[in-house]
Amino acid sequence: MADAQQLISFIASMTGEGNLRVEENLGEGFVRLRVAEAERRQAKHDIQHVEDIVIEMLRNARDARATSMYVATSKEGGVRTLLFLDNGSGVPQDMHERIFDARVTSKLESMKMDRWGVHGRGMALYSIRENTDEACVVASAPGLGSSMRVVVDTERLPERADQSSWPKASRNEEGVWVCSKGPHNIIRTVCEFALEEQHGCDVYLGSPAEIAATLYDQATSSLDASKMLFIDDEAELPVCERLGCAADAADLMRIARSIGLEMSERTAHRILSGQIKPLRSVTSRLLRMRSERKAPAPIDLSRDRRGLKIAQDDLDEFSRVLERDFEGIAARYYLSLSREPRVRVSRDSITVTFDIQKGE
Repeated sequence: MADAQQLISFIASMTGEGNLRVEENLGEGFVRLRVAEAERRQAKHDIQHVEDIVIEMLRNARDARATSMYVATSKEGGVRTLLFLDNGSGVPQDMHERIFDARVTSKLESMKMDRWGVHGRGMALYSIRENTDEACVVASAPGLGSSMRVVVDTERLPERADQSSWPKASRNEEGVWVCSKGPHNIIRTVCEFALEEQHGCDVYLGSPAEIAATLYDQATSSLDASKMLFIDDEAELPVCERLGCAADAADLMRIARSIGLEMSERTAHRILSGQIKPLRSVTSRLLRMRSERKAPAPIDLSRDRRGLKIAQDDLDEFSRVLERDFEGIAARYYLSLSREPRVRVSRDSITVTFDIQKGE
């Protein structure tokens, strides 16, 4: 990342008497900046680790006004594949390649200064492509969000060795939630961004199968059946809603592939049957938030007088304690929970289930 002096120099190079120094107006809200050759070469050094890619891609989605972002990550051998989906403003077809060109960014009014420096939509995409095996737009259109894939050789661009541990969150002196413990891996990078932007967007992180299950669950819950009658092609829908059109496993596989999510037929069936559960948002998981529960129904003593009964609030507290205690064994064996522990109470027993997060 550029230090403070480089940042000041970069801003100065972009502006002249208060105006953006533009070499070419590319249309659709994008421009090519006029900068010195030395500054163009510096872009290649802005990405030093895989985690740098993650934060820049999330910032790119935020600057495209996305309110929901999804990061699907997987690794095979030494190759890390990252897929970033969002419900932002999208990229026009004729900009799918050009957005990765040197010095291309959005116009000045959409740039933002945040804890990581100055940023505008498209600003870091050239640097990312220069340091990876592949960086491309998989699917996008104006107003329909985006799916972008980045493939990284981790021998060429390193990442943290521990990519399974979740960080701890605590309040700082100002009472703001921050990541206080944990390795600076991909998970922590996503968590730090999610906490920083928690009032503006939701971020989801998981395997391709988990992200597909989450998108399918959200889309089928929100898509209006009457709206579907007038859709001839799922490409007319926002990228993040297209899986809601899937009628069967073959359909789910085809649509998922079109937005960059590869899966087996077995995985597709598991998603449709509910065996692969949708993810909670990163912030919800990090801060252990639970959805508000309805008030418990009164107990029918004539039917339940012989059964063990535990108040729901006590079960929730018990689940939180178990989740904290599980972290010891999770750290030793590189495990991660996909949801909070489930506690089931029957007549003469209490059963606890820990759902372990896995890839495909």
